[in-house]
Amino acid sequence: MRCLVALFICFIVASPLLSQKQKREPLTDAQVEKIAEAGIDPDARVALYTQFLKEKADAIKALGKRASSDARSSRLSDALEDFAALMDELGDNLDVYSDRKADIRKSLKALSEATPAWQQMLRALAGEPGFSLARKEAIESGEDLAAQADRLLKEQTDYFNQHPDEKGQDRWEPK
Repeated sequence: MRCLVALFICFIVASPLLSQKQKREPLTDAQVEKIAEAGIDPDARVALYTQFLKEKADAIKALGKRASSDARSSRLSDALEDFAALMDELGDNLDVYSDRKADIRKSLKALSEATPAWQQMLRALAGEPGFSLARKEAIESGEDLAAQADRLLKEQTDYFNQHPDEKGQDRWEPK
C-alpha cells in the first residue's frame, strides 16, 4: 500500500515537469523572420515554407548517410519531428489560403513537384528504433501535404480558369 501511495505522489509531482518540457520550434529565428517579412503575400509564404522544407530534407538525407549511433538517431528523430511539424504548419497555411481564394498556383506547383522527392527520401531512410516513430509521422505528414497540394493546385487551376479577372489576388473579397 505504501508503494502505491509513493508511486501516486511521484506521478503528481512529476506531471507539472512534463508540461514544462520545451516545445521544439521547426523554424530558426531567421526563417521565422523571413516568413514575417513575406507578410500577407500567400504565394511568397508558401514558397518560403517549401524552401525551408527542402533544406530540412537535405539535412535529413545527410544525417541518414552517417554511421549509426545514438547521437545520430537522436538528431534524426529531432530533424524528422521538425520536418513533420513544418509540413503540418504549411498544410494549415494552405487551408487558410484556399479559403481566401488566394492565387498560390505558382508556389503550389513547386510544392507539388518537391513532395514526391521528400516522400522517396523518407521511405529510403532505413528505420531504426531511435527515430522510427518520427519517420512514420513524417511520412504521414508528407502524404497529407502532397495530397493537399495536388488537390489545391487542381482546384485553383479550375477556379482561376473560370474567374480570370481574379488571377494573382491575395484574397477573395465578396462583392
